[in-house]
Amino acid sequence: MARYIFRRIISVIPTLIGVTFVIFMFQRLIPGDPAIAMLGEHATDESIERIREQFGLNQPVFLDRDALAEGDISGFFDSQYVRYMSRLAQLDLGNSIHRRIPVLETLLLRFPATVELSLLSMIIAVSIGIPVGIISAARRNSFIDSISMVGSLIGVSMPIFWLGIMEIMLFAVMLQWLPSGARLSTGIEIDTITHLYLVDSLLTGNWIGFKDSLSHIILPAVALATIPMGIIARMTRSSMLDVLQEDYIRTAKAKGLGGRLVLFRHALKNAALPVVTIIGLQAGTLLAGAVLTETIFSWPGIGRWVYDAILARDYPIVQGGTLLIALIFVGVNFIVDIMYALLDPRIRYK
Repeated sequence: MARYIFRRIISVIPTLIGVTFVIFMFQRLIPGDPAIAMLGEHATDESIERIREQFGLNQPVFLDRDALAEGDISGFFDSQYVRYMSRLAQLDLGNSIHRRIPVLETLLLRFPATVELSLLSMIIAVSIGIPVGIISAARRNSFIDSISMVGSLIGVSMPIFWLGIMEIMLFAVMLQWLPSGARLSTGIEIDTITHLYLVDSLLTGNWIGFKDSLSHIILPAVALATIPMGIIARMTRSSMLDVLQEDYIRTAKAKGLGGRLVLFRHALKNAALPVVTIIGLQAGTLLAGAVLTETIFSWPGIGRWVYDAILARDYPIVQGGTLLIALIFVGVNFIVDIMYALLDPRIRYK
């Protein structure tokens, strides 16, 4: 197991290098000049050139064509990509082009909001999706099964941006039950420990803060949870149906074991592997979906932050935020692989 973990950690390195290359290249392919976006279309050529020189935007992305034609590759080490990678090796994500503050500092401030939203969304998706999948499999082809699968299909098919807007119109505008954005109401304060407002308000006994933060997060969390909820429900049902047809399930029933005991102790445990896989993949997908959700609900997380940076052509922010999401994807897949061995003793890694 230790050797396998070490090999997986080593294999992450080329993956992350490839991710940084793709992020860097696609960012440069987007039309627009960050210097012009920063100073405005009426800025003078001297001001634009000064900003480009200040942030190294006047350097070649990889290598100047004329130098490459002459066989001179010494300029490669002064290119934008090499400078970016050298700073990244020192855990320096650079400074925002527009706000002139370190990207890492802002990332650490905004990341807890995205984590809290994603965790609550995953809790909602798992707590509803798995029971729905189990009940559908246990009552195959029944009315409950049909309703559950139609509901999960609707959840998977509904776009997050449409559902978010509908939630705001219904619950925030028409009924006025819940707020439409932000993390806290004006005047509400929470002593931060973990920077997760729900957790911190519980730890400090701040029930007013807990109620207020919960009212703000419930709409975006439900909107973000709909797609993974439907996928988990359908995967749980499919996996359970495959296991329920195995010989050892029929043997357990023939021995007189109760239906619930067979269902939860024998069938669910053996059907858990594909469900764990899909939950791990959806955990990473939640961060990508958070970009839309946070934009719609004005949630102050990295999704909204990266979205604003894309519009402003703020390269360091986009690169830092996207790299963080890639790291989480890789980390979640790594955890899922390790959980395989815990769930199924027959799996052995060399």
